[in-house]
Formats: sequence, structure tokens, C-alpha cells
Amino acid sequence: MNRSQAAAPLPDAPAPADNALPHAAALVLALGIGCRSSVTLAQIEAAVQARLGAWPLAMVKVLATLDAKAAEPALLAFCAAHALPLRTFTREQVAAIESDADALLSAPSAAAQARFGVAGVCEPCARLAADGGPLVRAKLALDGVTVALAAFAAFTAPLTDN
Repeated sequence: MNRSQAAAPLPDAPAPADNALPHAAALVLALGIGCRSSVTLAQIEAAVQARLGAWPLAMVKVLATLDAKAAEPALLAFCAAHALPLRTFTREQVAAIESDADALLSAPSAAAQARFGVAGVCEPCARLAADGGPLVRAKLALDGVTVALAAFAAFTAPLTDN
């Protein structure tokens, strides 16, 4: 898949009474986040909930970002509030995964390129944190926060409809 192709949509998590899609609930996700330095915890919460949609935050096992954002107060507060570990990646690690045709589903970010010298933050960091697993929700930009979701590679096999 390249940037011009759409991500294969994964189903939203089923409603509690609907057990038709058990594989959606079995996903284990990495959350990639990029943000402006002035964002608040409320802005991050809103962006994450918008990107998750009906999926519960409990599916997320790690939050990932660029190492330059490691001390960002709102990111640290989000991790603390939800007991999520924060994994950070260097520009070199991000640049290396960006060379993979599947690394980014969204257009490159001019802001990330200008500030950090990388084409994106949330999508490649989500994939790196998910051990190279696929993006399952592409970048969403909302109020100074970008969010993407990747599934851990070991947990993607049940996603095929048989």
C-alpha cells in the first residue's frame, strides 16, 4: 500500500450486545501522537477519542511519539491518567520506517518536515511502537494534535473475514 491508497477500513468495535465482530475487540493497538507544544490534556483526550471512535481506549497498550516530544506535559499527563507507557523514537528511526511504502497513509506533514526533518510523527511512531504492525487508523489532525493507530503485528491475523 502506498500513500495514494486508502487504508483498508477495520470495523468499529461492536456495541456491547453485538458479538458479530470479536476480532475488533481483540486488537492490541499502539497510539502515535504528534502535537504542538502548547496543547492541553483536554486537547489530547479529544483527539484520541475522535481517532478511536467506538473502540475503547483499553485496546491501546502504548503511546508513541518523537523523542523531541518526550517531556511534553500534556502527553505525560495523558500517559499518567491512562496508565500507558510512553515510547519515544529518534528522527533516524522515524526516517528509516518512512522509507517503507506502508509507513504513512497520509500526506507528509510540512510542519513535521520543517521542525524535525521527518515526513510525519504520529503514523510512523505508531507503527514503530507496534513492532512494525500496520496502521489501522490513519492520521487525524484535530486542534493541534495528530493521532494515528497501529495494530501490533502479532495481533493482526484474526482480522481477515473468513
